[in-house]
Amino acid sequence: MKTAAVFFADGFEEIEALSPVDYLRRAGVNVITVAVPSPTTKDKYVVTSSHKVPMIMDLTLDEYLAEYGKKLPDCTVLPGGSKGADNLAACAKLLDHLEACYSAGKLTTAICASPAVVLGQTKVLNGKKWTCYPDMESCAQKEYLGGYSNKVFITDGNLVTSRGPGASEQFAMELVRLLAGEEIANKIHDGTQQR
Repeated sequence: MKTAAVFFADGFEEIEALSPVDYLRRAGVNVITVAVPSPTTKDKYVVTSSHKVPMIMDLTLDEYLAEYGKKLPDCTVLPGGSKGADNLAACAKLLDHLEACYSAGKLTTAICASPAVVLGQTKVLNGKKWTCYPDMESCAQKEYLGGYSNKVFITDGNLVTSRGPGASEQFAMELVRLLAGEEIANKIHDGTQQR
C-alpha cells in the first residue's frame, strides 16, 4: 500500500489540504495527517485552518519523523494558505525531510503558496517547471524563477505543483493518478460526479 503524508500547520487552506486527504484515501492510499508546530500551536495534535477550523492530526512532526524519517513515504503533500505555508517553511526539520524525500525520487507536491514559500527554500525546484498562487513566485529563491509558469497545475517528474484553492480537486486527482493509476482515478472521478 502506498503512503502519503499531508503536512498541516496553523493557517492552512482547508480545501487544499482535505481534497488530497479525501481522494487519496478513496484510492486506498495510506494517508497520514501530520501536525507541524508553529508559534500559535496550543495542542500538539490540533491544527487550526485559515478560516479558524480546528482539525486533529494523526501524528506530530516529531512522531512522524521517528516512524517515517528513514522509511520515506511515497508522497508528501504541502497545502497552502499564506500563514500555513509560512509556518511550514519555518520548520527546518520539515524542509530537510522534504529534500530527502525528493532526492529519493518520492512524489513531492505543493499547492497555492507552498510551492514558492516552502519548496522555494529547498533544492526541490532546482531545474524544474512549477507553479503557485499568482504573485507568490517571488518568495522562491531567484534561481528557481525561470521554471515558474502560471498554469493551473504542473507535473514535472516527481514534482507536482498547483495554483490555488480552485485547483484543489484537479491537484488531488493528479496525485491519485500518479499513486494509484488511471483505472482507480477514473472510478473515483465517476463515483464522485466530477465535471
